[in-house]
Amino acid sequence: MAQINVIGKNGGRSIDLDLPEVNPHVLHEVVTWQLAGRRRGTASTKTRAQVSKTGKKMFSQKGTGNARHGDRSVPTFVGGGVAFGPKPRSYSYTLPRKVRQLGLAMALADRQNTGKLTAVDGFDLDGKTKSFINWAAQNGLDGSERVLIVTDDELTRRAARNVAWATVLPVAGLNAYDILRHERLVIDAVALEPAQELEIVPFEGTEGNVQEGASL
Repeated sequence: MAQINVIGKNGGRSIDLDLPEVNPHVLHEVVTWQLAGRRRGTASTKTRAQVSKTGKKMFSQKGTGNARHGDRSVPTFVGGGVAFGPKPRSYSYTLPRKVRQLGLAMALADRQNTGKLTAVDGFDLDGKTKSFINWAAQNGLDGSERVLIVTDDELTRRAARNVAWATVLPVAGLNAYDILRHERLVIDAVALEPAQELEIVPFEGTEGNVQEGASL
């Protein structure tokens, strides 16, 4: 049972959270699933039937001394079609819900085990970047680590989104991959309440340092 101290305007308490033991294999499975879902899958090549070449036979079948050939669209010639080349497709696949939940819980456990998980109840910021920098300095965030800010407080997200070393997400966007690629996690305390179930889905698209799309 992990005990997480809560800071902030309404802090001064702790949350008891039952986190699993970290299993790198499960984390790898979840992160691979997430990244597969983000792939655009737009790579495309032309087959021998799609390239712009004449279908006329190059030369006579016999008597020239050359190897026998048909038309120039075959893959053996420069400018010809591609054999077994990629075509647009989806790379996403289904991962069991329990595995997704377990992976997210393990990512949280990894940050808790290393002392890099901070729960906040009430940031009390005014939406200005300067106020976030001051708040971060007071709570040991000096920019030497990449920080993931997960909160539904719009003013806090607005204040932190222009900070180079911070990435902001709504609570609905919490996911294992972003937790693991940042050294520190700062999250709304309400998102860690034991009564809430954690689940992630692949999401795509970023705007600056703001990412949205996964869900709890």
